[in-house]
Amino acid sequence: MKKIFIKAIASILMPLSLASCSDWLEVEMEDKIMEPVLFSNYPGYVSALNGVYLSLNDYYSKGNLINILDVMAQYYDVTENTSHSYKTYMAFNYKDSGFESKNSSLWNQAYSIIATNNTILDHLQDIGDTPLNQKQFNILRGEALALRAMLHFDLVRRHGSIYALNPDAEAIPYQDNTKREILPILTHRQVMEKIFRDLNEAATLLKDYDPIITEGTKDMVTEDNGVASYDMAFRHLRLNYYAVQGLLARAYMWIGDKPNAYRVAMNEVIKKANTEELEVFPWVTKDEVEATGRPNLIFSPEIMFAMYNSNKNKDIYANAFSQSLQMNARLTFYGETMSDSKVATFYDNENDYRRLQWKLVEPTQDEIDKAEEEGREPRSTLYTTKYADFDSQVTLDGPATYRYMIPMIRLSEMYLIAAEATTDAAESYRLLNEIRVNRLCPDLEDDGNFNRTITLEFAREMICEGQLFFFYKRRQELLLNDREGKFNYNMSLANYVWPLPESEINKRGTVNNK
Repeated sequence: MKKIFIKAIASILMPLSLASCSDWLEVEMEDKIMEPVLFSNYPGYVSALNGVYLSLNDYYSKGNLINILDVMAQYYDVTENTSHSYKTYMAFNYKDSGFESKNSSLWNQAYSIIATNNTILDHLQDIGDTPLNQKQFNILRGEALALRAMLHFDLVRRHGSIYALNPDAEAIPYQDNTKREILPILTHRQVMEKIFRDLNEAATLLKDYDPIITEGTKDMVTEDNGVASYDMAFRHLRLNYYAVQGLLARAYMWIGDKPNAYRVAMNEVIKKANTEELEVFPWVTKDEVEATGRPNLIFSPEIMFAMYNSNKNKDIYANAFSQSLQMNARLTFYGETMSDSKVATFYDNENDYRRLQWKLVEPTQDEIDKAEEEGREPRSTLYTTKYADFDSQVTLDGPATYRYMIPMIRLSEMYLIAAEATTDAAESYRLLNEIRVNRLCPDLEDDGNFNRTITLEFAREMICEGQLFFFYKRRQELLLNDREGKFNYNMSLANYVWPLPESEINKRGTVNNK
């Protein structure tokens, strides 16, 4: 991801990157004449696609989308502080002006990234019109199609109906060309059909050419300011073949097609990714999790696709979890001690690696002073270090790519999907226990409450990754795991559907978004 690539794509595609779903149609690309130069060789194509990948971090991480979704899933203790910056999202206050502003910003940002990506795809229509060989063409086009599908999928998961209840409700537009026209709002079902179309083509393109299948992720030593080089390396930072299959499994579960979800998760990922010949996504080890000064708390060996944050994950950590933040901005777990907190109730075993993601932090002096002014006791809180940077004195003696990674798809989710999708109860628990044994937890027995069991395992695995909200929405869960770790939050199914931004509705006239 060299700087020259970033500068090249910025100069040519920046006009699109600043445009919304509708606004971008009005933008004249002043540097249009430069497109033939950029797309005249393989490095130019890589440069362009790198620009799209790098923009994901601005969208999901810097834009706080991951944190917002996890607040809506009721992970964190923000309810007692009426001035908390995430209060609006915790309460699903969609009419709040602050929410409307954020909603509009995220919508515009997503479609501008899609528009940029479509410009690249426009130059990848036919290999005969490119300077690429077959491997280069298939990998670049496959990744670009998967990016388009992933971005639309996350949009429809937010703004679409609960699929099982009303798949034919109007949802979002699917922007799959570079024509300067406002596209119609499609139904949820129609959007999913296009997502499957793009993902299936991506999988076909990547199947015989993606080096991850025969060589693994090709992780390597990185420079302090990021990845040293790209060409066919760091496949876990790209939408590789297995990541595309992971998206397919996730999408099949979303529409309630459990047989296909199980088939893809089990046959295309679980059975193929880790074999005696090659472990592409091995389970994280105890030594990696407990490494002094550089604990691997995101369990990076298991990550099938991650965003790349060149700021060493400081964006997502500093924006919400850092102990230096004031209480009205920090996302914390309920409680003041490890033994009397959500940590104790959320994790059912003290040896669970995932418990190591949490630490106690004493109140800052400002918090102490404010508490004294208000006549209350200052309190300790629990904060996650999942995305904390390495200690400043740590010695780097091998690949440290996980320092920059924000998980988007991970192996354990495939096990969770297969466990939920199978009709064999014994296999369900076998799959869940495969995750647990690799978290140093004892096996679970079938207690007749599988729904609660899988919900808790999913919640433990996916914290800080923005997936639990969609898990609840897909399953029509009315009782969320609340801030104290109990299932007693009164939830309305209507809260799971984000409204279309008012700015988008106004541009289109009257839009039904029920």
